Amino acid sequence: MMSFTAQANAYKALVFSHQGETLPYRILYPLNFDPEQSYPLVLFLHGAGERGDDNLAQLTHGAELFAREAIQREYPAIVVFPQAAEEDYWANVDVNSESSPYKLRFADKDAQPTQAMQLLLGLMDELSSEPFVDQQRIYVGGLSMGGMGTYEILARRPKMFAAAIAICGGGNLKNAGHYRQGLPLWAFHGEDDEVVDADLSEQMVAAINQHGGNARLTLYKDTGHNSWDKAFSEPDLFPWLFSHQLDD
Repeated sequence: MMSFTAQANAYKALVFSHQGETLPYRILYPLNFDPEQSYPLVLFLHGAGERGDDNLAQLTHGAELFAREAIQREYPAIVVFPQAAEEDYWANVDVNSESSPYKLRFADKDAQPTQAMQLLLGLMDELSSEPFVDQQRIYVGGLSMGGMGTYEILARRPKMFAAAIAICGGGNLKNAGHYRQGLPLWAFHGEDDEVVDADLSEQMVAAINQHGGNARLTLYKDTGHNSWDKAFSEPDLFPWLFSHQLDD
């Protein structure tokens, strides 16, 4: 397994700026990157524990997997890990952490996005316009707070993403009506999650499919909030993700 220092070195540290606000992010380019070619792009959103401004902590979960040489060779892609500020959230959600699982109240897509989401939308609009990005093969995923951000950005940019992965997240059920038709989404959740209720994933998957999506859910028995390790170990995860493109 790649050390944290090695994986950090594999990802270039950059900062997106807009109207005086900044969003740190790390970006991994494919092996033998050729800007004259086009590549899929994967956006991955971290959880609440990795917030900050060090432009490093967001690599804690998932970055090592994407940086493995075998994965890079089989699935050459540009991979982006942005970092939300310490007190910010990707999704517009009110969080009551005094209960277990947390009580979460999500705003719909017409509500003002958080600053982190506003900056993220700007970053993705910029990156997706690069000539070396295959606009038919842009993907998004995230865990916990990042899973919530995944569900929200799919409503805010419904024509951008070819497929999505949401790990132990949740979202506003009404937002599913704004997703693009046929959207492939794979959700993962631990049945014993003490932070984010597994019911939230079940409800989102049902809502997406009711609105013409193509969502599936994998529930892990005897698993708490950390369902991402099991999700990252799914042998079909990468074949499934990279099999999708917008003109399917």
